[in-house]
Amino acid sequence: MNKKLLWLLPLLSVLGGLGYWFHGRSGETSAQPPAAKRSEREGRPLPVQAAAARRGDIDVTIDALGTVTARNTAVVKARVAGQLVRIAFREGQVVKAGETLAEIDPRPFQTQLDQADGQLARDKAMLANARVDLDRYRGLLKKDSIASQQVDNQEWLVRQYEGTVKNDQGVADNARLQLSFTRITAPLSGRLGLRQVDVGNFVQTSDPNGIVVMTQTQPINIVFAIPSDKLATVTERLRAGNTLSVDAFDRSGTLRLASGRLLTVDNQMDVTTGTVKLKAEFANDDDKLFPNQFVNVRLRVETRRDALLAPVAAIQRGSKGTFMYVIGEDKTITAQAVTLGPTAGDNVAVDNGLTGGERLVIDGADKLRDGARVEIAVPA
Repeated sequence: MNKKLLWLLPLLSVLGGLGYWFHGRSGETSAQPPAAKRSEREGRPLPVQAAAARRGDIDVTIDALGTVTARNTAVVKARVAGQLVRIAFREGQVVKAGETLAEIDPRPFQTQLDQADGQLARDKAMLANARVDLDRYRGLLKKDSIASQQVDNQEWLVRQYEGTVKNDQGVADNARLQLSFTRITAPLSGRLGLRQVDVGNFVQTSDPNGIVVMTQTQPINIVFAIPSDKLATVTERLRAGNTLSVDAFDRSGTLRLASGRLLTVDNQMDVTTGTVKLKAEFANDDDKLFPNQFVNVRLRVETRRDALLAPVAAIQRGSKGTFMYVIGEDKTITAQAVTLGPTAGDNVAVDNGLTGGERLVIDGADKLRDGARVEIAVPA
């Protein structure tokens, strides 16, 4: 009995190996795409989707990341020290330059102004009296009824009073200016932030936070950086007097927030990143741009007219470079080498390799080989 079992073991091993080999072959066959397997077996064309190369305009753009910056930013501070008695604004309010924002207790400054005005009036009266005496002394000198020394002394007294009056006038003007500083006004037109101090607090001119921070957001700027090798193209357009348009998109790059124009280029390059900063201006009438907001920026350098355009989906890359599958009249395909230009959205400019009107494979190219026959599932 044991000898029979020993004789059967090699036979069972051979049968098991043959079963495993047939099972693997059937798995490989089933792993092929059904359409490709059926087409190979029946010799039928492979289904593909196609689109035609066409003539049209395409924008040459530079994409970058940018930061929205306020046109102007100001920390509104008290210019005189005193108790804050009134807040005249709402947080987030848009104000015009010169509007009253807050008020400091004016009474101490009004008292100083009254004192200065009183001293000025007193010294003006003394000056007027000295001038009258001088005129009288000059008349007596002509009659030789007074010494010339007395006239000279009176002239110097008049000049002294004139200086005193001028000094008093400066003191009064300064007191009036300090009194005007008790009314805190907006230094520019813009949007107010959150209030930094409440009514009743004693404010100082040295307070770092001030009363409120305001920003000018209409218009507003975006600062972004581009690679150094793109700078020559931009500066060439600017020197020619061209206005370069700039679009701002959200973080996903799909929603356009605003359109503006390029203002200027920075005067130096960042050697650590090899980039240079640019600044663009946007009207921002709808307040879609907010200071310190991160956005995607698209700078349009030029627009190529009547360029040969092809779908981006038609681009294929291999060991010999970039190519596209061109569908011939007999429904056979040819791998055509191409030289690509700028890309905009779903289209790419083709500088060399196509003449226009060719039907290009945009889907199903993974199953194709040069010279294969195809069937267009979606007409171009």
